[in-house]
Amino acid sequence: MEQVPDVLGYHKTVVSKIAHDMSLNLKVNGATHSLPEIDPQTPLLWVLRDTLGLVGTKYGCGISQCGACTVLLDGKSTKSCIFPVASVGDSEVTTIEGLASPSGELNALQKAWVDLDVAQCGYCQSGQIMAAESLLRTNPNPEDEEIDSAMASNICRCGTYLRIRQAVKTAAKQNLSDDMGGE
Repeated sequence: MEQVPDVLGYHKTVVSKIAHDMSLNLKVNGATHSLPEIDPQTPLLWVLRDTLGLVGTKYGCGISQCGACTVLLDGKSTKSCIFPVASVGDSEVTTIEGLASPSGELNALQKAWVDLDVAQCGYCQSGQIMAAESLLRTNPNPEDEEIDSAMASNICRCGTYLRIRQAVKTAAKQNLSDDMGGE
């Protein structure tokens, strides 16, 4: 920082801009991406959407209150709209695009979402699914109250909360059945 006089002779502090010569590396859905000219304070949401073209993650409120921007960071539900990309570090980011198998087969949660016709307008649904996925990774057989608590920070303006809860329960049962070798 240096002191420089402004036009009236007063001194103000000027902070020199950090050069962005260092490249950020971001692990998303199993692939590593080099991001040479990204401001480290750019929210993860905009890097995913604008730089990497992963538009399944949605912009809703921009203040981490609605959950439309939810992604997984090392398996944990994270609101990406205010999360600086530099804070990702070596963590693995999973977006809605990364839940399906490489062949495109939907995972149990995505299948339940479709089978139970959860989405109405659909705008919040990728964030809802990612929050539910985070829950099922830590609690494979949640009770209704646990589902409601885990999903509370994700808002659905269409009010599909009962169908969301049922889809989470359906996916949990399917996952437990798959883990036991059943169909």
